[in-house]
Amino acid sequence: MPRLRRRKFITLAVGAALTPLDALRAARAQGQRPRRIGVLMGGAEGDPQTAPFLREFRRGLEELGWIEGRNIQIDLRFGASDVDRIQRLAKELVDARPELIVAHATPGTAALTRATKTIPIIFVVVSDPVGSGFVASLSRPGGNLTGFVNIEASMGGKWIEFLKEISPALARAAFIYNPETAPHAYYLAPFEAAARALGVEPMPSPVRSDDDVETVIRRLGERPDGGLAVMPDTFTATLRVYKLIIASAARHRVPAIYPYRYMAAAGGLLSYGTDNGDLFRRTGAYIDRVLKGAKPADLPVQLPTKFELVINLKTAHALGLDLPLKLRAFADEVIE
Repeated sequence: MPRLRRRKFITLAVGAALTPLDALRAARAQGQRPRRIGVLMGGAEGDPQTAPFLREFRRGLEELGWIEGRNIQIDLRFGASDVDRIQRLAKELVDARPELIVAHATPGTAALTRATKTIPIIFVVVSDPVGSGFVASLSRPGGNLTGFVNIEASMGGKWIEFLKEISPALARAAFIYNPETAPHAYYLAPFEAAARALGVEPMPSPVRSDDDVETVIRRLGERPDGGLAVMPDTFTATLRVYKLIIASAARHRVPAIYPYRYMAAAGGLLSYGTDNGDLFRRTGAYIDRVLKGAKPADLPVQLPTKFELVINLKTAHALGLDLPLKLRAFADEVIE
């Protein structure tokens, strides 16, 4: 074997056995600079949904040849649904000067938008990027941001429709959200319009603390005709908060609908919303394009394509609710 070819063969054979850290060091030694990106997660590192989201995120990158520890570095930060912490971490990421930053949820995207006008930002699980001022339009974002919309405004109406179907006695429905972290105006109008069309009194219910959550649900439970819809929000998606909502709704016998599957799996009555793991996986395509020279301004904001209705039959029975056959047939999953 010629010396040059033999040397190349040995390098490839050794490289195949390297750990990701060894491969990263080898790439640096050979002058192949790994690409650097930052990721600002809205929730806490220990939240149950965080690990699956990040697993799908890495899978989306790996499908396009981006392997963490080899040709890409990922600098992760976790905001833990704390607005002040999120703002601080956004500045840290921007100061580190990565090639692009992935922003999870509205608060993190807002903080990064204030921190930089030059570093490309790809947002994910953001409800209203136009209304929030992140992009000029979905088709032509402009500026340094683009990304993936979480849930469209019309979902506000769908939640009340599903809640009424599973709980026909519903006459009052609270819509719970934290005004500091949720794009509440985006969902409220469709929610209120659908509620009134169904003969249900809509009750916008801003909350900022655990005590606020408990108060809203306790008051709903004072009459047998109350129900609750939980707005998608980094606050309500926090493990502590959504478990509190689920427990309080069970204690006060209040039917409630949630935006994400993991909330129904944790004991919530039913959920209807997007598959956020799919959105995280899809970010890989935009990261790949930006790292290869594309500009966020030229990449249209993407809409969700996968939705799921999940019903917790055990919780329905505990509340004395019968599951309509039509709803069971429509559900993607019924948790026994």
